[in-house]
Amino acid sequence: MVVMRSAPWVALLAVTGGIAADRVEKRDLAHSEPFYPSPWMNEKAQGWEDAYAKAREFVSQLTLAEKVNLTTGVGWEGEQCVGQVGSIPRLGFRSLCMQDSPLGIRFADYVSAFSSGQTVAASFDRSLMYRRGKAMGDENKIKGVDVLLGPVAGPIGRAPAGGRNWEGFSPDPYLTGVAIGETIKGIQDAGVIACAKHYIGNEQEHFRQVGESQGRGYNISEAISSNIDDKTMHELYLWPFVDAVRAGVGSIMCSYNQVNNSYSCQNSKLLNDLLKSEVGFQGFVMSDWQAQHAGVASAVAGLDMTMPGDTVFNSGFSFWGTNLTLAVLNGTVPQYRVDDMAMRIMAAYFKVGRTVENQIPINFDSWTHDTYGPIHFAANEGYQQINWHVDAQGDGSNGDLIREIGAKSTVLLKNDGVLPLKKPKFLAVIGEDAGPNPLGPNGCDNRGCDSGTLAMGWGSGTADFPYLITPLDALQYQALEDHTRIEAVLNNSASDTIQKLVSQEGATALVFVNADSGEGFIDVDGNEGDRKNLTLWGNGDEIIKNVSSLCNNTIVVIHSVGPTLVTDWYDSPNVTAILWAGLPGQESGRSIVDVLYGKVNPAARTPFTWAAKREDYGADLLYEPNNGNDAPQQDFTEGVFIDYRALDHANIDPIYEFGFGLSYTTFEYSDLQVEKSNAGEYKPTTGKTTEAPTFGNYSTDLEDYLFPESSFPYVWQYIYPYVNTTSSLKDASQDPEFGQTAEEFLPQGAIDSAAQDLNPAGPGPNDQPGGNAQLWDVLYTVTATIKNTGSIVGDEVPQLYVSLGNEDDPKVVLRGFDRIRIDPGCTATFRADLTRRDLSNWDVESQNWVVTSSPKTVYVGPSSRKLPLSAPLS
Repeated sequence: MVVMRSAPWVALLAVTGGIAADRVEKRDLAHSEPFYPSPWMNEKAQGWEDAYAKAREFVSQLTLAEKVNLTTGVGWEGEQCVGQVGSIPRLGFRSLCMQDSPLGIRFADYVSAFSSGQTVAASFDRSLMYRRGKAMGDENKIKGVDVLLGPVAGPIGRAPAGGRNWEGFSPDPYLTGVAIGETIKGIQDAGVIACAKHYIGNEQEHFRQVGESQGRGYNISEAISSNIDDKTMHELYLWPFVDAVRAGVGSIMCSYNQVNNSYSCQNSKLLNDLLKSEVGFQGFVMSDWQAQHAGVASAVAGLDMTMPGDTVFNSGFSFWGTNLTLAVLNGTVPQYRVDDMAMRIMAAYFKVGRTVENQIPINFDSWTHDTYGPIHFAANEGYQQINWHVDAQGDGSNGDLIREIGAKSTVLLKNDGVLPLKKPKFLAVIGEDAGPNPLGPNGCDNRGCDSGTLAMGWGSGTADFPYLITPLDALQYQALEDHTRIEAVLNNSASDTIQKLVSQEGATALVFVNADSGEGFIDVDGNEGDRKNLTLWGNGDEIIKNVSSLCNNTIVVIHSVGPTLVTDWYDSPNVTAILWAGLPGQESGRSIVDVLYGKVNPAARTPFTWAAKREDYGADLLYEPNNGNDAPQQDFTEGVFIDYRALDHANIDPIYEFGFGLSYTTFEYSDLQVEKSNAGEYKPTTGKTTEAPTFGNYSTDLEDYLFPESSFPYVWQYIYPYVNTTSSLKDASQDPEFGQTAEEFLPQGAIDSAAQDLNPAGPGPNDQPGGNAQLWDVLYTVTATIKNTGSIVGDEVPQLYVSLGNEDDPKVVLRGFDRIRIDPGCTATFRADLTRRDLSNWDVESQNWVVTSSPKTVYVGPSSRKLPLSAPLS
């Protein structure tokens, strides 16, 4: 038979430090404290009880090899999905399918291309966030996907040039927390496991992977380390992941980068302590693709599933698979840890309503749209039907939803009374962003180009467009209805033609511009995932200045992955309106026309700050290695002061502040009321866990783990849990370091199975996951009256901010919002609860949340800088 390959375990340095000692001496590097053992599931965790019972019944029937199969991917391109684990044929359980992306089903046909997370965040509409999640979940379920690889809270958007910021929601942790929570609820209500990612500190694309970086000439030996202090971690980066856990998320993906010089996917502080102990996460931790760097080390540090299973794509080697089987047999990974991995995976599966009996077949293939082909694409084996071309788009209803999201998420940044348009006589449409990509909407692999209108960024966070309505498409349809003359120039370099068109009498110029970014494996025009700068692409800024110098009614529409620098032209009197339309997805054109013509009254708010210059944001990316050949060090010295918090802290005026957005009507705020609740005193959690449970027995006879040649043929590069030889564990491992005991190479307590102290900041034994239950006590209820003082119906987005009062706190932090529809002349009541969590700071000494004695003030208004109502909190 073909000899299967198994990778030796790598050195354990990365578990606690990530860099060898002689390198540490060259620089005082940040250090991640170890935390062991890895917490096991709590059978009484609120909301997980039924899922736990079903998982226990299932997992108790499994052999060790079958449990390992659940935890280990079969290898890149091993089967139909971007990630699949091994199946359990004996119990009729097919391979679990993990599939991108956060805005649609990557690599599939007949699916929808939704608006980006950042775009829907601008809606400030909880119900819209939920409905988007539910629709994406529905489509994934129809296609046979078990785990949707999204939504995203990492990157949160520390620096505006970060390549994948658009996949997430907002640099504000509260807004991101609400958005990720609502999205998860929607996805999982559809019967699909959500996977919140990328945990944590994954704030730039540069240096996230060694191979990717070396391919660009960066001579580094380890991935970048995001160095984050304890207070900042809790109050900023961890915050939205807590909301994800509170929402019941089934899976969390650990990221490529290191945190404090320990790789995220084997960082025991992040996984065992913060996530599973303090926050009480009951689901499973999945590695990002090729983000696992060790075998036993990652297992005891809290990793539960490795993706895609091979150490690097198509190597045939795995840190787990055979090696995890052997680790249990030789005692370096305890049975309870593998049992807990399997329990977490199956509990997440059952929690969303799945059953073993009614699994939906995977009916698409990630590697080809051909109807027939090899089921094992990498090995070119198993020729059969692999695509059934199932239409998952919901009879057009999802397209309608995407159109609604696009319109309700378009931010009106400036309007000198020219909008909404009312049957304009002559429209001059300018810019490549108004029209189609000449190669078609999916003509660039993984959307890795900037050609035509920009409706999503690039990378794994994409989906194929079933169609893409461009702005020009929709404008022409509207012009036909209005008998408007319309002409377009879709070449940004055609300066003379543009000049002739926009200088004509009576022209209303609509200028469409964009700025793109994406994942680091694709380079577009020298932008290696991350943006090189914050200017518009395609000479967009110069086009706006040239057009507005000739046309006194120039309306600018920006499709972008985040803020751009508008300083040179935004205040020109000839620039009469500016709209940010984000990345709206397949209905782009109709969404923007709905807003331009007043079919939808804009109410969206910018989910980030528009600063006058890049330096105003404070935090920025690292573009060149700064630690020799070792791991680049990105020190998050700004702490919690990112985006609007940074500008507020430095007393810098933005051009458009966080939370800003205009409407076609006007609103008035009054009558702020604060009602105090009778919440009890905060008490740290006490008590102990149970002892580590095990489920079923396992054979210690190596013969029972020999590859079963008589049952099925070996597939090249496919990752199995079996061994090739029964002569000895050492021979089966092919590891020259094999033979060390856990006590010899693992940190103290790594395989301890005794009952453990509960985390004082964590949930009690009968509580809902998401930290100490009293953090969610309501301390105050705030209300305000809002009146529509204009002449048309419109939505208003009141926002509640709190000053926590400490010297090292931001001036204000967002702690509530709503989107309320109000008829002209009518009033509505805005209501928001303030929880203990909302008013707390993380105390690094007590390692818990505290409401300090500093005076606290609540503010209500339409943006972070326009807060007409305020009141002290007693």
